[in-house]
Amino acid sequence: MTQGASLILYDSLTRAARPFAPIDPDHVRVYSCGPTVYNYAHLGNLRAYVFTDTLSRVLAWKGWQLTHIINITDVGHLTSDADAGDDKMEAAARAQAKSIWDIAAHYTEAFKRNLADLNIRPPSLWSVATDHIIEMVEFATDIAPRHCYELETGLYFDVSTVPDYGRLARTTDDEGESRIDPVAGKRHAQDFAIWRKSAPGENRQMEWDSPWGRGAPGWHLECSVMSRKYLGDQFDIHTGGIDHREIHHPNEIAQNQAHSCTANTGANWWMHNNFLVDRGGKMSKSKGGFTTLQSLIDRGIHPLAYRLMCISAHYRSELEFSAESLVAALTRLRRWVIAVSALADDGGEPDRALLDAFDEAISDDLNLPKALPLLDKAIAQKSRATVARMDEVLGLNLLSLTRADLRVRPADAVLSEDEVEARIAERRQARAAKDFATSDRVRDALAAQGIEIMDGDPLGWDWKIALD
Repeated sequence: MTQGASLILYDSLTRAARPFAPIDPDHVRVYSCGPTVYNYAHLGNLRAYVFTDTLSRVLAWKGWQLTHIINITDVGHLTSDADAGDDKMEAAARAQAKSIWDIAAHYTEAFKRNLADLNIRPPSLWSVATDHIIEMVEFATDIAPRHCYELETGLYFDVSTVPDYGRLARTTDDEGESRIDPVAGKRHAQDFAIWRKSAPGENRQMEWDSPWGRGAPGWHLECSVMSRKYLGDQFDIHTGGIDHREIHHPNEIAQNQAHSCTANTGANWWMHNNFLVDRGGKMSKSKGGFTTLQSLIDRGIHPLAYRLMCISAHYRSELEFSAESLVAALTRLRRWVIAVSALADDGGEPDRALLDAFDEAISDDLNLPKALPLLDKAIAQKSRATVARMDEVLGLNLLSLTRADLRVRPADAVLSEDEVEARIAERRQARAAKDFATSDRVRDALAAQGIEIMDGDPLGWDWKIALD
């Protein structure tokens, strides 16, 4: 695909959308904040990577080469997201009575499986925090004389030493930093830890020597170090969830400015996806009882239904999670899969007018909700080639998914699929014979097993897994 319409992207730093132009005309460099691997990712976490994957697919569609880095945080991220409290990794290791390295390996692999299930393409490089401790110490040593001060608890960054601190978050006072717990001796409430010393008697599994004592890096340090190492002092796009816009990313920017001795923020675009919300508020692991992708699969929901639910809303809009919205996405995906499977692979050319309209939609700050109805038009025109091109951005695997793929077996299923089909055939015969008592008895028996009969279903699906 050639450049087509000018790509417009929203920049959180300026709170404005503007035409995107990479530093290198042929090559885009992107850094995405990755997971802290102390637990399974919840669905709100995963929305961020559906967004980032959409961005990378659009950049590829527009013809650019891409270097994309995602970090793995396996040290330094505190339970308060700031400078007080426990390290999330250390806390998880103690709670599960396991090595912190085993904790990190297990949840890293689980996260990567989630991305594969969502058809999210892996980055150019997974950058692991604990592989870069030496560089973090060197970075901190460089900026410390001009920008940091030492307390008994560690080395802290003085935010007054850089221009416009907090501009990304639009924060200029202490009230705006309500998530930061007080630390005795800090000059300003917004100052943050570059290096945290191990407390006397503290038994940490991850700690290293530094000029400020044995301890571990602050959470924010890793992203400045790794983005600079792999992408340069100034690169094109930095992505993350909107919660990172308030503390983590402003602190990254401050570190970047301190190290470069300029007002450069590290990235030319800062892009943030909005929250996934449930009816009780923002979806978060801190609440406990969070919903994982595997929990959906265990209930018989194909993971690409969740991907479709995500891209059906604009990435900068809040997205409400509910069983109804998920079922609606699954139904829409089923309709497309059935329709696309009937399209002949006749070697025809894509419809240029439809692709131009599609390009215009996705070029408008990744407006996939505007682009999705164009897929319906391509299917109605029976243009398999057009569907294939659009799916390069949508990532729904429409040309390879089958009806059987979408009928995911619940983890607690008692009846096999063959048994369900046999009971449905029995019910169909009973209805044909007007034996409605038998028909109702079979229906009720299946309902007790979580199987909902879909009489008159225009998709010809016959049955589905019932959701509460």
